Amino acid sequence: MNIERTEFIAWMERIMERFDLLKEQMLKNQSRFIEIDGEQLLDNQDVLQLLKISSRSLQRYRTDKKLPYYTISGKLYYKLSDVHQLIRECLSS
Repeated sequence: MNIERTEFIAWMERIMERFDLLKEQMLKNQSRFIEIDGEQLLDNQDVLQLLKISSRSLQRYRTDKKLPYYTISGKLYYKLSDVHQLIRECLSS
């Protein structure tokens, strides 16, 4: 089966357009994360999804000082390393 050169070029252009769209999406996702001191910060939604807990449980972790948090422009953030530490502590107890 042979395909015409023009058909092949059109096909390749469509593929390249898709790659460009994927690249844009990846850049958006990377810029979505906030970093402080080279460490990734997670917001409430990220932590809730990561730990699969309720917002009340997350509030309890903050109140009990089991999970440090930071307030930036009125929004709560958590260091990824602190979330990992909380997981380790819960697994070891």
